[in-house]
Amino acid sequence: MEPVARPPLTTEDLEPPTDLSLQLPDPEDDKISFSDFQIQIDNAWRVCDRFDLQTDIWRGRILRIVRDREKRSGDGRGTGFLNWLKDREISKSQAYSLIELADSADRLMDQDALEPETLRHFSKRAFVATAKAPAEVQHMVVAAAHQGDRIATNTVRRLTDEWQAATSELLPENIRIKAAEHSLPARYLAPLVREMEKLPEVHQVALREEIEDQPDKETVKQATAQAKFLARYLDAATRVAALDRPELDLEQALEEALRLGSLNLAADLVNQAAQLEQAIVKTYSSWKRVRDLADRLWVDSGASTPHLRNLISCLGTLSSEQVSVPLAGGGDRVVRLQVLEEAEAEAAVEPFPAP
Repeated sequence: MEPVARPPLTTEDLEPPTDLSLQLPDPEDDKISFSDFQIQIDNAWRVCDRFDLQTDIWRGRILRIVRDREKRSGDGRGTGFLNWLKDREISKSQAYSLIELADSADRLMDQDALEPETLRHFSKRAFVATAKAPAEVQHMVVAAAHQGDRIATNTVRRLTDEWQAATSELLPENIRIKAAEHSLPARYLAPLVREMEKLPEVHQVALREEIEDQPDKETVKQATAQAKFLARYLDAATRVAALDRPELDLEQALEEALRLGSLNLAADLVNQAAQLEQAIVKTYSSWKRVRDLADRLWVDSGASTPHLRNLISCLGTLSSEQVSVPLAGGGDRVVRLQVLEEAEAEAAVEPFPAP
């Protein structure tokens, strides 16, 4: 027996507001109490939010149909779909964002028996957050919506935190039990899980043992901070060319920073070094461009263009091998940088002395 096809949802099924003629409070009416004023404004805002969500879901479905039709009968390159978007002043990224929203809505309605009328309990951002959440969290959110709860983004975040705290294998069992009993709030455990996910297993094990021995809030907070600095250190270290040396042991340097209690300083140092290298590369590219343009413009100019020649001369402080830049608000203070290239630069490097 063939499965019965689910009938397509209609506009009436989603029950969007028929108009946006909302009754808004008079801001100059002193007879309206502060609480009543806020309630009326919040209710009106929710109507707009619900209207946005429902219409965007339908826009996504429309775009999906147009895209699929063009795939079937178009030129195979999506030109017709792109032209359709262009005619309606819709960017490609916006279109696929709406299609993703429609896909999420259909998937939630199929998997979680999310009735169309339940959508009115969601804010638009909360619905998108729910669609991106793990399946277990989606079930929890939909169940709350079925009970008539207002679903906001912080609701989805709270339920996600609770699920992570109760199920993540990165946390020891005694911590997960405390999370399930709500004796250790999930809002402290979820950030730790997110930071630990970024770390290699060896560091995960060390942090897990630490919080297992002392399963309290302060230890969890300290472990979260440590995991954050570890992740920053390890990520930045791979992006610093100056650290790409066979004689350097990054893990041992990390262990020594941990022993000194200076992990945060080491992480910030490596992170700033990564940013500095990137800035230097970008500055060098800009310097080369300025130098090239100045040379070309100097050749094109002459005695008949004295002011243009003067402009080029003034920019010589930026296009010469010694770049000079006055510090903003620094009075007469000037920063001077010398640009050396390739072998010339290697000969001029004076590293810190070896220990």
